[in-house]
Amino acid sequence: MFDFQTLIQLIVSGISVGMIYGVVAFGYQLTFATSKTLNFGQGEALMLGSLAGFTIMTQIGSIFGIPLPIAYVLMLPFVLIFGMAQGALVEWLGVRQAIKTKSEAGWIMATIALGIIFKNLAENIWGRDTFTFPNPLPEQAIQIMGIRILPMEVLIVCGAIALMAAVEMFNRRSIYGKAVVATAADIGAAGLMGVNTAQVITLSYALSSLTAAFAGVLVAPVTLTGAGLGSALGLKAFAVAIIGGLTSGVGVVVGGVLLGITDRLTGYYISTGYQDVPGLVLLLLVLSFKPSGLFGKSAIKKV
Repeated sequence: MFDFQTLIQLIVSGISVGMIYGVVAFGYQLTFATSKTLNFGQGEALMLGSLAGFTIMTQIGSIFGIPLPIAYVLMLPFVLIFGMAQGALVEWLGVRQAIKTKSEAGWIMATIALGIIFKNLAENIWGRDTFTFPNPLPEQAIQIMGIRILPMEVLIVCGAIALMAAVEMFNRRSIYGKAVVATAADIGAAGLMGVNTAQVITLSYALSSLTAAFAGVLVAPVTLTGAGLGSALGLKAFAVAIIGGLTSGVGVVVGGVLLGITDRLTGYYISTGYQDVPGLVLLLLVLSFKPSGLFGKSAIKKV
């Protein structure tokens, strides 16, 4: 028997998961805008961020005896810096030379290889077991008209929106952000105007991994963290980036929410075994009929 309240509950849960997809997909956008490349190890950046956050937070809590909410806030700057450093390393090792030689296969294989290396490193440092990430907020659900909403789900949605807004504000208001925007608009013209486009691309990769690391510490308290956390999330975020459009900020939010809700509805009403199928079907349809994405713009090149 159909239960409308259950449907709303699934939608609410899907929105929080979808916002995580959106944040990671936003990272794909950042690198694509400046260099027309993608970091296929983005899921591993999320995983490393969550594990680094887990270690820092537990150490802060055990050494100083600080309450979990405060430890969570103190942990965030370290995770963001860690994410930026990891992203810059990926660009330096796997992307820079490929861009110089105009080797598309080079950056694809290099970022995939680095993702595998990072996963193996995580397995050797933290092991293959999963860990329960300390929840900084109460685990008792909030009841609104019969709908149960976890405080952490609210934080996920608010945190994801705040992060994407902060990056957009950085791009629009700061001198470095304007260099990113100029490089995204026309990398050749930006270089002629004195913009160090190589540094801008490095910055875009650093910001991309920062968003993924932040997504890792957002989602980990409602799931489990471990070396295997990032693979599925990174793949789904890539699907979101394609569905929404690699040139549209609105697209990744809408695409993420759409895929998150679809996952939850399919898993509940059909089977968890088919949970990933509708999203992949939607991806294939978008690639067939609107390759630029639902909200993306097709690029027109003069030849």
